[in-house]
Amino acid sequence: MKYTTLGNTDIEVSRFCLGCMSFGDPASKMHAWTLNSAESETIIKHALDLGINFIDTANIYSAGTSEEYVGQALKKNIARDKVILATKVYFNEGHLSKGAIEREIEGSLKRLGTDYVDLYIIHRFDYNTPIEETMQALDKLVKAGKVRALGASAMYGYQFYNMQLAAELNGWTKFVSMQNHYNLLYREDERELIPVCKQFNVSLTPYSPLAAGRLSRLEWHTDTLRSKTDQTAIAKYDGMEKSDINIVQRVHQIAEKYKVTMTQIALAWQFARGVASPIIGATKTRYLDDAVGSLKVSLTKEDIDYLEELYKPHPIVGAL
Repeated sequence: MKYTTLGNTDIEVSRFCLGCMSFGDPASKMHAWTLNSAESETIIKHALDLGINFIDTANIYSAGTSEEYVGQALKKNIARDKVILATKVYFNEGHLSKGAIEREIEGSLKRLGTDYVDLYIIHRFDYNTPIEETMQALDKLVKAGKVRALGASAMYGYQFYNMQLAAELNGWTKFVSMQNHYNLLYREDERELIPVCKQFNVSLTPYSPLAAGRLSRLEWHTDTLRSKTDQTAIAKYDGMEKSDINIVQRVHQIAEKYKVTMTQIALAWQFARGVASPIIGATKTRYLDDAVGSLKVSLTKEDIDYLEELYKPHPIVGAL
């Protein structure tokens, strides 16, 4: 495994982050394909064995049961200070208001079974709460020792800039990571958000680096339970299938050229584009093994140009 640091911090994370949206009680009705506690622990333990020390969940995932499963698995398999634990806040009552942030961090800490998280991420931009209220509330969590560092997720570049500026002007804690929507089939953040992140030395930890599996296979549709029921992924990608399937075919061609998997090419492209740690959600251990293999793949400039050449502008997905 290879490692990097988040932004300007000394927090060292693996070049892959284990995404935990796949873990949780299906009875929560968030997703029908989530893994139970024992199955989740199997994936988490395998990730740890591979050297993945960066774990990402959220208060909203499977009504909090993802956090519970993660906390239980980590307690049984690794010392707390050996793992970088991230969770999120926004999709809850009050969104990013002071009261909501104070309430939600306590709920997350309780479910995770820890007294601090390494990275606390705002899941979206809150249009109804003043930026200063949000940033001050987050800063207080850092100063109280409940949070080590702050991250943000999908939003517009100007919104992220304004939040960083508010923190800078008031001496509050700034964001060190951005978990944005970014892959070969969705590159809209290259216009503004990613340049703003580079300006502030913010690490990119994108979600959906494989476009919900569409960059890992030649077939756009499959018969898996997730493919048939994941309405979020369907809404993100199926509208551009006609043009994007051509990019998928090029991923396959480059994979054939190097005799590696399509997953490894799609992830190697992320690293070539300066991504620090893509979020990998896995329901089988072999998916993690496949992803980690991308660290051995180096793409040429010609490869990158070939993979990117057919991209067409997409409707915005992620930023609300």
